[in-house]
Amino acid sequence: MKIAILSNGPGNYSTKRLKEEALKRGHEVDIVRYKNCSAVIEKNSPIVKYRGSTLEGYDAVVPRIASNMTRYGTAIVRQFEMQGVYSTASSLAIVRSRDKLRSIQLMARAGVGIPKTVFTRSINDIEEQIDDMGGYPVIIKLARGTHGNGVVLAETKKAAKSVMQAFYVMDDDGTNILLQEFVKESAGQDIRSLVVGGKVVASIKRQSLDDDFRSNTHQGGAGSPVKLTDEERRAVQKAAKAMNLSICGVDMMRSVRGPLILEVNSSASLKTPELITGRNVAEKIIEHVERNAKKQPRKDKVGA
Repeated sequence: MKIAILSNGPGNYSTKRLKEEALKRGHEVDIVRYKNCSAVIEKNSPIVKYRGSTLEGYDAVVPRIASNMTRYGTAIVRQFEMQGVYSTASSLAIVRSRDKLRSIQLMARAGVGIPKTVFTRSINDIEEQIDDMGGYPVIIKLARGTHGNGVVLAETKKAAKSVMQAFYVMDDDGTNILLQEFVKESAGQDIRSLVVGGKVVASIKRQSLDDDFRSNTHQGGAGSPVKLTDEERRAVQKAAKAMNLSICGVDMMRSVRGPLILEVNSSASLKTPELITGRNVAEKIIEHVERNAKKQPRKDKVGA
């Protein structure tokens, strides 16, 4: 097969591992910096140009779209989709996964356990909103934050108002904010599971350092292997299905009322899960491409 890995970081661990495993299995592989692509749009002829050449003949694309390039990156993925090329993550699913509010709405509708959440643009009713979640402390998130950025723990009403006002100043167009309950028993700890083909292939527990309530390894958190319970495994798989992502990372925390899903990441890093668990996740992804690329219906299923 001919596979394109859409990545602006050819030296990134995940990109290199995917290419390595694809080559090992006899495939032709190109790493395409999607930021250098352009879409030529005309009647019945969706074309992707890259550094002056037309990209064609691909059986599959593996999108590794950075959060700050979501709009442009998904437009390029969409152009491949309109050609009938199989993508391991649809453009629509990627866009949905990047919007925290949209994600939790979809998961809640599908019956996935999530922390109590309030979506707001006003600080006038903050006391009532926080009472709805069980009181202080409360977590305040930007709806489009990533890697633990745009996430703050507020322990008082005054602190919460100050954080929200600061977030509003950051964005003249109006910042969308999520208020989320603070689950005390999971403070500073969560679980990242990698899902491939709807199955959990690797899971690690992430523990924050220096009393930081955020466990994300980009914020200095440490990881260790973890075995999921049957209930947790089902919750992770249900979340991935709700987001229509057959390959993704699912972040979950343990609570007294069971597993709670925090986020579904459409371009989750393979590095920490592979190195900590010893699982060959990249190989699983290429195997998934092999099983699905050729049987993909050649018709436009592009979402808005």
